[in-house]
Amino acid sequence: MKMNKTRLLEKISIQSGISADECSTVLKTFERVLGEELTRKTHRYGGWILLLVALLVSAVAFSQTPQRKGRPVQTIRGMVIDGDSKHPIPYATVRLSEKEGTGTITDSLGRFSIPQVPVGRHTVEAAFMGYEPGIFREILVTSAKEVYLEIPLKESVNELNEVVIRARTNKEEAMNKMATTGARMLSVEEASRYAGGFDDPARLVSSFAGVAPSVSSNGISIHGNAPHLLQWRLEDVEIPNPNHFADIATLGGGILSSLSSQVLGNSDFFTGAFPAEYGNAVSGVFDMKLR
Repeated sequence: MKMNKTRLLEKISIQSGISADECSTVLKTFERVLGEELTRKTHRYGGWILLLVALLVSAVAFSQTPQRKGRPVQTIRGMVIDGDSKHPIPYATVRLSEKEGTGTITDSLGRFSIPQVPVGRHTVEAAFMGYEPGIFREILVTSAKEVYLEIPLKESVNELNEVVIRARTNKEEAMNKMATTGARMLSVEEASRYAGGFDDPARLVSSFAGVAPSVSSNGISIHGNAPHLLQWRLEDVEIPNPNHFADIATLGGGILSSLSSQVLGNSDFFTGAFPAEYGNAVSGVFDMKLR
């Protein structure tokens, strides 16, 4: 009987998680109570009674096992979708707000699953780049069945003001990389802002040092040279004086420009030290570019 009782205590201890000493204490208590009864009256079923008591102790131990292991848990699963199109959102982040490190990422079909969630009320939050966070508060998780959530996300739209991008250029540096001194870049914006320029880039150069304009015509005299000695170029090609009636006005100045600032881009104006490509220039060079 002692051998059977020892083996029974070990088996109960392994299966229930209760220490063998605790089981032995309970059995000894029952043995003492039953022993007192059996000494007064012999009972042929005493051994079976002790075995029945042991089985009752084992049943009590098994009934207490879940409470000793911890709180019951459950799984939260579901899908994250676009609130407007109802299409699934892949690789979105889903987590429990009140528990750090508890979360997951949706798969390619927008599905997610968070296992081992303790029963109770939880807040589930889903987030994805370009969307406002979707939050489900006070979700009741029970041990009866899994919780299924369909979390819609709304697109996050930010209205921005107008953005204007302008390239910063050094006006004192010509676009021609071979230019050294006596060269300057002229922008279309400068020509449109110049008072009395009539949107003519040629009139803008009259404010430079060494340049003398003509009051009655578009003639440009550089360092005292005649206006017809100025070389005009358009897209690296030498052209005649682009002024109407240039051959009638005195010394080739012309009356009105035939060019429009609406089609011209930034240009270079040289008053001396011309690069080698301007071989036929005498007083200056006006190298114009189209937009």
